[in-house]
Amino acid sequence: MKRILVVEDDQAISNLIYLNLDLAGYESSQVFSSHEALQLLREQAFDLILLDVMLPDMDGFELLEKIRPYQIPVIFITAKNGLTDKVKGLKLGAEDYLVKPFEAMELLARIEVVLRRFSEHKNVIMFEDLEIDEEERIVRKDGSMIDLTLKEYELLLLLVRNRNKALSREKILESVWGYDYLGETRTVDIHIQKLRKKLHWSEHITTVYKFGYRLESNQ
Repeated sequence: MKRILVVEDDQAISNLIYLNLDLAGYESSQVFSSHEALQLLREQAFDLILLDVMLPDMDGFELLEKIRPYQIPVIFITAKNGLTDKVKGLKLGAEDYLVKPFEAMELLARIEVVLRRFSEHKNVIMFEDLEIDEEERIVRKDGSMIDLTLKEYELLLLLVRNRNKALSREKILESVWGYDYLGETRTVDIHIQKLRKKLHWSEHITTVYKFGYRLESNQ
């Protein structure tokens, strides 16, 4: 399921967008300021950002420049319909620019186009010194390929997509090995140790005492 971050300070509009995304089968999160958006992006991974230009603490143009390293496509949603603003947004790297008010069907159509276009050219997740090619299932660290087993690869993806978030051993076991797996949580510990060694990530993959693990980002 594609995950979308809605950055919109008007709660009524944000709620309406959230409802339509939910009905269309997307998983979405709502924030109401630029600083909230930056904080959430440090903790979670998203496939698309819907970004209002006129935010209370930092305008969307400035925020777009700060979130560019995350390599997430952005659609601007704004009441500013001037050509200058539209050109500025697109030049800064936004994938599309939608002016309020708009119909839900138009928004969903534009989201679908951007996600499809982006997925055709961008199946790579960047995290710290790591590059994960989801299409080829290849992991590179500082340009060098890292040999991972299937479960190590799936565990890495889970950690990266939930960066800075504590995951219980049980949650990891269910997500990577499946609900019907008969093994013990010790399996998780063993694979975490292997990932730490292969990636030289002892400082990034931290142990949460009597709970599980967290992948910490410096970004």
